Amino acid sequence: MFTIFILLLALCQIHAAILQTLTKRVEVMEKEGLSNTELNFELLKLEIKEMQTLTKRVEVMEKEGLSNTELNFELLKLEIKEMIHSISIMVNQMEDDDNNNVLVIRREFKALQKQLEEYEKNQATMPNPKPPLPLAYDVNISKPSVVQLNWRGFSYKFGAWGSDSFLGADQGMQFVAPLNTDERTMNTLRLYNTYNDLLIYKHKEEKSLPVSGQGGGMIMYNKSLYYNCYNTQNLCKLNLQTNAVEQKALTDATYNRRISYSSSPLLDINFAADETGFWVIYTTEADGGNIHIVKVNVTTLELMQTWSTSQDKRDVTNTFMASEVLYATRALNTKQDEIFYMYDTKTSKESYMSVPFDKMRENVQSLSYNPNDQKLYMYNDGYLITYDLTFKELKLKESQI
Repeated sequence: MFTIFILLLALCQIHAAILQTLTKRVEVMEKEGLSNTELNFELLKLEIKEMQTLTKRVEVMEKEGLSNTELNFELLKLEIKEMIHSISIMVNQMEDDDNNNVLVIRREFKALQKQLEEYEKNQATMPNPKPPLPLAYDVNISKPSVVQLNWRGFSYKFGAWGSDSFLGADQGMQFVAPLNTDERTMNTLRLYNTYNDLLIYKHKEEKSLPVSGQGGGMIMYNKSLYYNCYNTQNLCKLNLQTNAVEQKALTDATYNRRISYSSSPLLDINFAADETGFWVIYTTEADGGNIHIVKVNVTTLELMQTWSTSQDKRDVTNTFMASEVLYATRALNTKQDEIFYMYDTKTSKESYMSVPFDKMRENVQSLSYNPNDQKLYMYNDGYLITYDLTFKELKLKESQI
């Protein structure tokens, strides 16, 4: 215990020095007008304030002996580590914005980040993919754009976020819905009037759900939140203006951890939207865990048409729909996933591909596509991330099919 305590104090002294340096850098940038927006500074100040609070907690434990177990120290060390990660991302992002005048350009992590996450050098390996079928679409995905940490903090690793995915919907309102620390239950969410409000945690409305949800598969669609009702096979539709809830049973869908994505053990049923409408993605016991897709009439909640794929959901980290095509992702290592599979509901044909993309943290808890801005919205170990997507249809020769 004494050794752990000494190590933690040494870690805090290092972090305090880093914090002092970062604070001076912010002051210089503010005085000289080097940044393009005040929002990044406001968010950075919030992060620094949180880290100062953590440092004070360590000082109190040193003086008053309030810690009882090694676990408390380990959890606190993890919080400090995550805070340093967040601040480093933000400072680097501001510097790159000033130099290149782009939204976000990621830099290599600094020496401190590499030291804190040294374990990630042992990258996981994936089995070879199935023999490729003809590709129908060329997909390009941008570098990740880090928006911020979710409003509940580092411990809330699971959840979802985004704007209204109904084609033509007002893109001002943003929702953020972290799950509880049980990594299953959703009781509350926050709504922000604008994207800028989200960035600085202002003008927010916090909602308690009349019917609790589970899993991070929720999306906002035409001013309603769609999610998996807690402990059921049901689809929940929450009207965000009236707070009324409608439910629809997916009678053959698996739930409660029976068959889930590889990085989200309780994401049994997830929802998607694209240019053509609203979809539900799930699995059944009868089909051995292969992914099913169903088109839904959101007015009546009628299940209109279902497609069965040959892709096992347990080999997938997440899915999304775009232009009536299902895309599936899987992990390559702790820093990259790839889009590796697609199923075209227009032709009922499937294909395999390899479109790698970077991620900020190891696990992807939710992924959704918004046809209004053609972005992917990711919840990545508690961080809110976006990607730009572009699609190009390939003209295949008959001999290639």
